[in-house]
Amino acid sequence: MIEATGDGRRATGDGRTVLFAVRSAVALYRLLDVLPVLAGDERISTCFTLVPGSEFGVDALAAVDTAGARIIPWDEARLRVFDLVLVASPKGDLRLLHGHRVLLPHGAGFSKTIRSEGSPGSASGLDPKYLLPGEGSRTTVHALAHPHQVDQLRAASAHHGERAQVVGDPTLERLLASRSLRDRYRAALGTGARQLVVIASTWGPRSLLRQRPELAAELASALPHDTHQLALIVHPNERARVGTFELREHLAPALDAGMALVGAHEEWAATLIAADALITDHGSAALYYAAVADRPVIAACDGGDELIAGSPMARLLGTVPRLGPAREIHRALAAYRPGAGPEAAGAAFAEQGHALDRMRHLLYGLLGLTEPPGPVEPRTLPAVSPTTRTPAAFDVFLDRAGDRVRVDRFPAHTGLPGNHLAVEYGAAGERNVQSAGLLYRRPLATGPGPLDAAWTAGGWSADALDRYPGCRAAAAVLPSGTSVLRVRENGRLLAVRAEPRIEDGRVVRADPAAVLSAVHAWVVKREEPPPALHCVLGHRDFRVVVAPATAAEEARTF
Repeated sequence: MIEATGDGRRATGDGRTVLFAVRSAVALYRLLDVLPVLAGDERISTCFTLVPGSEFGVDALAAVDTAGARIIPWDEARLRVFDLVLVASPKGDLRLLHGHRVLLPHGAGFSKTIRSEGSPGSASGLDPKYLLPGEGSRTTVHALAHPHQVDQLRAASAHHGERAQVVGDPTLERLLASRSLRDRYRAALGTGARQLVVIASTWGPRSLLRQRPELAAELASALPHDTHQLALIVHPNERARVGTFELREHLAPALDAGMALVGAHEEWAATLIAADALITDHGSAALYYAAVADRPVIAACDGGDELIAGSPMARLLGTVPRLGPAREIHRALAAYRPGAGPEAAGAAFAEQGHALDRMRHLLYGLLGLTEPPGPVEPRTLPAVSPTTRTPAAFDVFLDRAGDRVRVDRFPAHTGLPGNHLAVEYGAAGERNVQSAGLLYRRPLATGPGPLDAAWTAGGWSADALDRYPGCRAAAAVLPSGTSVLRVRENGRLLAVRAEPRIEDGRVVRADPAAVLSAVHAWVVKREEPPPALHCVLGHRDFRVVVAPATAAEEARTF
């Protein structure tokens, strides 16, 4: 058994202790991405401490506790001597900690200045007020992601510039290693074949959430449900400022419309991999997104006086399309020109694919230990577990031409009323159910019970029209994907089924509820739908077969 000595070291000659000094949740998350460098080495012990003085300290402490890390009080940490101290923010009384110090940026480079802190105009992370001197044999090393960042540091302090090393970005390594998991992340989000549009907000008065708080809800009313999905990434500091509960309440209109709110640790990065487009402010998440793949980036706001001129983030925002009113989102997405994102990201990240190896070389050199054999593997990102609410009532807009009808569904009451209100019975509230022109019901998940009871397709559709006299048609969506539709005017039962599409080796299926709305284009005019029609969702055309329901389909339970 190895015993602790009380000064931060263990009793054996090979033992080393590394302290992770955490000031905020985002700083913790950056430091956790370095863990593979030290993993599996019995010579190294790790512990964490909370650096006091941050308004986001409570969330940082909760994040450390959630990670299951060993925490030592600050008063104890500053009395001990450690072999290495890792930090991702230069702020706080870090001078009181004894040991070689390695500082990592907690974003993609130095693109932002915090006007309320430190020296006016200094980039956050490079403020001379917070740069730490080396003391005696102890050193302070800045582990940076790009040679240009070394130049920036040297301009702020020649001494620290000489001690800086370009190692790359450990967080980016995780994103790059996880690119092949894109389908897994999209499945966890429920994206399917839709376009995933991600909104990313940094923190502070110039952030997207502060500058355009209604944008998420406005986008939900501008992007059809069957073709687009929204997800929101919020900086951990902004979550800490308002609290997760209040944040969800503020975002309720967009969340009710189906937007996913993803977690601040790891999930934000997985969501960037899953995304088809990004709407951003001046937060560094956009540079990570652009480094992973060349997909559209749209600027929603410019950061004002917080954005450092000439920085990679400034270059990015200066070359990508800008979003005016939310209704112009389609134009903005089409205006993105390939290459703009990766070019800016290239100015923020060097050593891609080698960052952890270079980081290990640096840390083991400071620890005075030989490096373990073999390369360091970054840890892939886990699947997303977002906060999501599935809309159950839709304003449906129809554009019929011959046997083709374009269907655009938007969550109810987010914009103008559509041609009809389509409502999922058993999921929507009674007010929407009573106002529905089309009611549909999906199969219910049932648990074991002494007496099982289930509606037949014919029985439920007749009962629904009887109880809701304002409804024109009611449909049972069967597990097979076929829907049994009852039309009020003639009481006929129709079997409705959309044929799947094959796209590049993948099968794409339309939501049966969207297909029912296409058939409703004939129902609402009291016309007989043709035996074959086409339901157009975005750029996709689904062939729909309509036939009289068989006795077996009418009797099918669901």
